[in-house]
Amino acid sequence: MNLSQLLLILRARKKMVIGTLLLVVVVTLAVSLLLPKTYQANSTLLLNYKGVDPLTGLTMPGQLMPGYMATQIDIIGSKNVALRVVDRLQLANSPAVIAQFNESTDGKGSVRDWLADLLLRKLDVTPSRESSVVSVGFSGSDPQFVAAVANAFAEEYMHASVQLKVDPMRRASNYFDQQTKLLRDNVEQAQSRLSKYQQEHGIVSVDNRLDVESNRLNDLSAQLVAAQAQLMEATSRQRMASGSAGASPDVAANPLIQNLRVGLGNAEAKLADIGQRLGRNHPQYESAQAEVAKLRRDLNEQIALTSQSVGNNATVLAQREAQIRQALAEQKAKVLELNRTRDEMNVLMKDVESAQRAFDVTSQRGSQTRIEGQAEQSDIAILNPAVVPTEPSGPRVFRNLLLSVFLGILLGFGAAIVLELLDRRVRSENDLNDALDIPLFGVIDWKEPARRKTGILASLMPRRPRLT
Repeated sequence: MNLSQLLLILRARKKMVIGTLLLVVVVTLAVSLLLPKTYQANSTLLLNYKGVDPLTGLTMPGQLMPGYMATQIDIIGSKNVALRVVDRLQLANSPAVIAQFNESTDGKGSVRDWLADLLLRKLDVTPSRESSVVSVGFSGSDPQFVAAVANAFAEEYMHASVQLKVDPMRRASNYFDQQTKLLRDNVEQAQSRLSKYQQEHGIVSVDNRLDVESNRLNDLSAQLVAAQAQLMEATSRQRMASGSAGASPDVAANPLIQNLRVGLGNAEAKLADIGQRLGRNHPQYESAQAEVAKLRRDLNEQIALTSQSVGNNATVLAQREAQIRQALAEQKAKVLELNRTRDEMNVLMKDVESAQRAFDVTSQRGSQTRIEGQAEQSDIAILNPAVVPTEPSGPRVFRNLLLSVFLGILLGFGAAIVLELLDRRVRSENDLNDALDIPLFGVIDWKEPARRKTGILASLMPRRPRLT
C-alpha cells in the first residue's frame, strides 16, 4: 500500500475519521470538565552535604559521591519520612480517616502505613539538573492540605537526614568509648610492667649508669694492658735474675750490692797485698781472709735477696694482672647485663609509648565523634517553603484537548485502515491491476447525471457509463 492508496482510503472513509476524532475530543472534554480540580504545592530544598566518616574522620564533598542526589531523593520519598509526616500532621487520629481506612482495607494493616502509602503516591520529588536544589511537590484537592504536606515532607526530611547522620556518630562514639577504656587499660598494664621491671633491677636511669660502667670498663681495659706490660717486663727480669743473678740489671743496680762489691774488691786487694808480705798463717792474713769471706757471703746473700725480690715483684704483678683481668671480665658481664636490661627496658618503654599514643589518638577522635554526634545540625536548608496554591494544577483542559485531537486522528486513521483491510475495495486502477494482475485497457468513469429525477422512475432508469 503506497501513499496514494492510503490517501484514497482516508478520503473514502473520511466520515469515520472525523467521527472518531470528534468522539475522542468530546469524551476528553467531558472527562476533563467532570474531573475534580487538583492543586499542587512545591517546597524547594538546598542540599549542601559534606560526608564525614565517623571512624576515619575523612571529609568527602557530596558532589564527589556518586549517586548522592539520587540517594537523597530516595530518602525524601521513603516510607520513613512519610510516616513522620503522618505523625507530624496527626492524620491517623482523624475519625473520618479511620473510617475510610476501615472501608478500604476492612481494617487490615495499620492506618499509619496506609496513609503513608497514599501520601507517597501523590508526592513528586524533582531534582534540578545542574544544582543542589530539590523540589518537593504534593498534589491534592485541598490547597491548604497540599501546602501543609509539602512543607511537612521538607521538614521531616531534614530531621531524618540529621538522624541518619547522628545515629552513626553515636554508634561510633560508643565504639570509641569502648576502645578508649581498653587502650587505657593497656597503657596502665604497660606502665605497670615497666615500673615493676625498674624496681626489680633497681634502675633509676639506665643510660647514666651504663655510661659510668662503660667508662669503668675502659679504665679496667687500660689498666689490664699496663699490668700485662709490667708483668712481661717483671717476668723477663725474674728469668734473668734466677738464671744469672750477677748479670741481672736489678742486681747490678742495687746500691748495697755495689758497695759490697767495692768492699769485697778492696778486701781482696788487701788480702793479696798481705799474702805477698805475710804468710797464710799470719793473723793479719787470716783476718783479711775472714773479712773477704764475710764480704763475699754478704754479697751472695744480697744478690739472692735481690733476685728473690725481683721474683716477688713478678709474682705481685702477675696477681695484679689476674685481678684486673677478673675485674674486667666482671665489668664486661655487668655492661652486657646493663645492655640487655636497657634493651628490655626500651621494649617496655616503647610498649608504653605505643599504648599511650594509641590511647591519645583514640581519645581525641572519640571526643570529636562525641561532639559531632551531639550536634543536631542539618546540611539541608529549606530554600522556598510551599505556599497555598491559588490556581489548580489540573485538569489541564487545553492540553488534554490537544492530546485528544492527536489521539483522535491516530484512532481515526487506524480504524479506517483496519476496516479497509477487512473489506478491501477497488479505489483506483492500481488496485485493480494489483488484484487481477492483468493489463488494464481502459477505465469507465461513472458520474451522476446532471438532471435530477424524482420518483420511482428515476431510481429505475439505468445509469450511463462513460468509456475512456
